Amino acid sequence: MRRHIELLVGLVGLVELLCPRTVIAVATRLAYRTPEDLEVREWVYTAARLEGAVLVLLGLVGLYTTAGSTGSAATDAADEVSS
Repeated sequence: MRRHIELLVGLVGLVELLCPRTVIAVATRLAYRTPEDLEVREWVYTAARLEGAVLVLLGLVGLYTTAGSTGSAATDAADEVSS
C-alpha cells in the first residue's frame, strides 16, 4: 500500500511539474466560487513547478527505499536458504 501512495505522489508531482497552469486552473475552480475574478501571479506557476519537482523527488526516493528494503529482505532470505 505504501508503494501505491508513493507512486501516486510521484505521478501527481509529474503532472504538476509538466502542466502547472492546468493544475492551478483546476484548483482555483475547485476552491473559489468565482475563479474568473481572480488574477494569478506568474510566480505561482513557478512555485507549482517547484512543488511538482519536490513531489516527484519524494515519490522516487520513497519507491527507491521501499524497493531497497524489499530487495534486501529477499536477498537475505535467499542467502539463508542456500546456506
